[in-house]
Amino acid sequence: MLAIGLMSGTSRDGIDAALIETDGDGLVKPVAFHAQPYHDGFRVRLTEACARAMAMDARGFEPLIASVEAELTELHVEAVANLLGRSGHMAEDVGVIGFHGHTVAHRPDRRWTWQIGDGAALAGAFGISVVGDLRSADVAAGGQGAPLMPVYHRALAAGLEKPVAILNLGGVANITAIGSDGALTAFDTGMASGLIDNWMQAHGDAAYDAGGACAAKGRVDEARLAAMLADPWFAVPPPKSIDREAFTIDAVQGLSVEDGAATLTAFSAAAVARGIAHLAERPVCLHVAGGGRHNGTLMAMLAARCGVEVRAVDALGWDGDALEAQGFAYMAVRHLEGLPISFPGTTGAPEPMAGGVLFRP
Repeated sequence: MLAIGLMSGTSRDGIDAALIETDGDGLVKPVAFHAQPYHDGFRVRLTEACARAMAMDARGFEPLIASVEAELTELHVEAVANLLGRSGHMAEDVGVIGFHGHTVAHRPDRRWTWQIGDGAALAGAFGISVVGDLRSADVAAGGQGAPLMPVYHRALAAGLEKPVAILNLGGVANITAIGSDGALTAFDTGMASGLIDNWMQAHGDAAYDAGGACAAKGRVDEARLAAMLADPWFAVPPPKSIDREAFTIDAVQGLSVEDGAATLTAFSAAAVARGIAHLAERPVCLHVAGGGRHNGTLMAMLAARCGVEVRAVDALGWDGDALEAQGFAYMAVRHLEGLPISFPGTTGAPEPMAGGVLFRP
């Protein structure tokens, strides 16, 4: 079946749209990919929507969030149209769309998570069934609702020697470990690019630290880094997840732009090292996906602080930019087949769960 996957991640930089052929099990064949960046005005509104959602006690109506959701849905319609145009396929060729939406608040400690995006409107726009709201059922059952990529990572890594680990570096970082026996362990390790981006936008007059060039010129403030790593969340055993807003740049205020970038980059790398310490089997290599793999300073710090080989997943023939979008296409097909997307070892769900809500056109 041809399936489309859509991802708007915690980096808030845009929409990733992927078209794959899959049976939701062992068959995975990438077909096309399209990345559609957000313009600055929408990125600012989306950031404010996230802040307002995190200040709420539960999901509910809030005017700005509702407005941003409508705009976000329109942008996803545009992304699907562009993806179809690039691929040479028509809507009639596609069996399902996996629609992640955008996470404006993630509060598994309170048994709720909130991904905005109108699945019914997206289904109506193309006449294609949409599977959305992929995290809520897991969280309501007591799981973390994240990460969801491990089931797709397992399919991609079927031919790799085990144990193996795949690290995704978006705004938040998460790791998937596949043990020698094929068992899945997965969890968020902490921040990835989120705080670095916030710092550069606030002090560096840039949207992000391109290639890690700013951090490369700075010095890590080890005392401030140690204070950040003293947060008790890092000692909590997996499964666990974290919201992008859980940490702020306040801990490095007063540093130069370069030293702040270096310290926040080291914070992301050191958090992964803490995460690896929770694994039953230490991986020999970290295969890295997501936008953070383009940050050479972060990749070097990962290797130094984790003590393992660090390699972009592109070396495996995978598209490190498309992986998450592909994964949501894969999960949408699994939903149609009644197959689970989350497991006790990945989200802490009490049992394997299918998850997702089906919106028919």
